[in-house]
Amino acid sequence: MNVRLLAMALGAILSVAPASAQSPDLAVVARAAGTPDIPGLKMVWLAPWGEVSKAHPWKNIIVHQTEGPAGSARGGAQAQSKNPTRRGVTVWVETDGTVYWAVAENLVPTHGDGANRNDNKYIDNRPTFRQVLGTNSIGVEFAGNFPDVTRGATEAQIAAWRILLKVLRTRYGIPLERVYAHNWIDYKDARYCEGCALAKLAREWGE
Repeated sequence: MNVRLLAMALGAILSVAPASAQSPDLAVVARAAGTPDIPGLKMVWLAPWGEVSKAHPWKNIIVHQTEGPAGSARGGAQAQSKNPTRRGVTVWVETDGTVYWAVAENLVPTHGDGANRNDNKYIDNRPTFRQVLGTNSIGVEFAGNFPDVTRGATEAQIAAWRILLKVLRTRYGIPLERVYAHNWIDYKDARYCEGCALAKLAREWGE
């Protein structure tokens, strides 16, 4: 009986061990180079990561939303990859949660409108006015709010954002208080608050 119980216990340990071995630490993965598999994310690498020490010194994260239809993130990311510094962002998120890393992390796309908001409507703009810019902020674009620009992100996008946020913050050492909605720092389309719900979620999720 004891031998049988021992055999069953060993079998249970062996069946669990491979699963544990296949679940890498997100903090380790977030500092990797190349095209790592990120647990919980469906990542399409149009530009691989390099050595993180050679990345552009990103200090902020700016959350954008595009008026493209569902399915447009792929096209936007591909166009961005071909012309990295055009108006756009580094990371694109499709309505199904697929994440496209479009631009090498040492290059700076054109995004943000100059941090021109200084009315403190959403946040205290004293530390952001003319300071949170495309040149020091990595941009994340969520696609799919066409034709209703007030439509929020999908559940799949929110789930991807929770993980992607941790990856970006860990990789570049960005504190939570430096995650901004586009509309928090720039005067934008008055019809909706671009990126606000997603940035608010990030603050609510906390550390």
